[in-house]
Amino acid sequence: MARPTPLSGFPEWLPDGRIVEQHVLDTLRRVFELHGFGGIETRAVEPLDQLLRKGETSKEVYVLRRLQEEQQGDVVAGSAGKAAGGDKQLGLHFDLTVPFARYVLENAGHLAFPFKRYQIQKVWRGERPQDGRFREFTQADIDVVGAGELPYHYEVELPLVMAEALGALRDIGVPEVRVLVNNRRVAEGFYRGLGIDAVDEVLRQIDKLDKIGTEKVAALLVSEAGTTTEQAAACLALAAISGSDTGVVDRVRALAAQHGVESDLLETGLGELGALIEAASVRAPGVVVADLKIARGLDYYTGSVYETVLVGHEQLGSICSGGRYDTLASDGANTYPGVGLSIGVSRLVSRLLSAGLVRATRSVPSAVVVAVTSEETRGASDAVASALRSRGVPVEVAPAAAKFGKQIRYADRRGIPFVWFPGRLEEDGTRSPDQVKDIRSGEQVDADPATWEPPAEDRLPRVVPAAG
Repeated sequence: MARPTPLSGFPEWLPDGRIVEQHVLDTLRRVFELHGFGGIETRAVEPLDQLLRKGETSKEVYVLRRLQEEQQGDVVAGSAGKAAGGDKQLGLHFDLTVPFARYVLENAGHLAFPFKRYQIQKVWRGERPQDGRFREFTQADIDVVGAGELPYHYEVELPLVMAEALGALRDIGVPEVRVLVNNRRVAEGFYRGLGIDAVDEVLRQIDKLDKIGTEKVAALLVSEAGTTTEQAAACLALAAISGSDTGVVDRVRALAAQHGVESDLLETGLGELGALIEAASVRAPGVVVADLKIARGLDYYTGSVYETVLVGHEQLGSICSGGRYDTLASDGANTYPGVGLSIGVSRLVSRLLSAGLVRATRSVPSAVVVAVTSEETRGASDAVASALRSRGVPVEVAPAAAKFGKQIRYADRRGIPFVWFPGRLEEDGTRSPDQVKDIRSGEQVDADPATWEPPAEDRLPRVVPAAG
């Protein structure tokens, strides 16, 4: 078989990289559960017409169909219709929000609202792979959904939960994070107060500021959103406002007064944004920053919007984003407003590994290799391994009864710190004590498999700063 060609955009970590990823996932899960979020998992596929409700993502959806259908000429019908056999067309989900909205609608009668959930799964997007952007990747979402209404304080709580979850990774070498926040009501109230009707289009163009810069966005506001040059300049002035205290609110009000903008919607948004910044300054000082250029181009966001960057790695883009949505989940008779954030776990892990920020202390779970004196006595080595495993010590038995030096080198190559030597049967019929060797220091001592414990830091692989 020829050597396979790697597929770009489908990350596969080596074992030590997988340990890093698993540590990140375990940490996120633990913090989410500390705040009362329950875990769910949804199917990997959704009807294509549901996935295409976010029109801008239509080119990124992977369509699912059976090979046998193609062979029989039973090809997929229209872009969002049914397969020729009559079944619904299916696509792989490209985020966890659309399937979550569907999950809420289908299970509303069995859920207690407000419903707090976390969800950690793979998603798929057919976009061009680049640094931190993949076609298959893992996301970790938290959302709170209400029935009919959802109090504003959840818009304050969720970014602080995410800040805490990411902050819990600081001890392994994850850089500081900044949660950048804005409020769609501020932007919409300001734009409408300027006389701009194409609010969604303005938001889509403002969302491009970090990618293409001020001058190009100004031109697009005029050409695509139909603003005047003066209106475009005012929109960009609003986007330039940022800060980590409530002085941001005063600066927005001053800008609105300068341009004659009066808007109840603007005042509502400023009140909410100010409350978020004030609460964050107490619970997570310096972590949450108001940034009025954060737009989140998707049009279903209605209140707070969030993006999160790694300090020192801002060029990677946002590793965590989300916002408030009032109408994403609705069956016509009932509406389920919510607020949520999503961490791009694969994006975060890829940067941790590629930048050499963290490392695993070893690439295998085993803390001990039990040596084998001869194949005839392998049973004795297996018995030692079983005794250690019964007390939660990860163990493997040497693959062959080679010379002890070779078995020690086997453990060293795998990063396993201890080698266990079963006792030998002496000529007088007694058995010498078992011994365990720390192959890093060379220290070798008598040991009993019923009581011996490795040091706590060696029991399992750990994730530590790369410099540590």
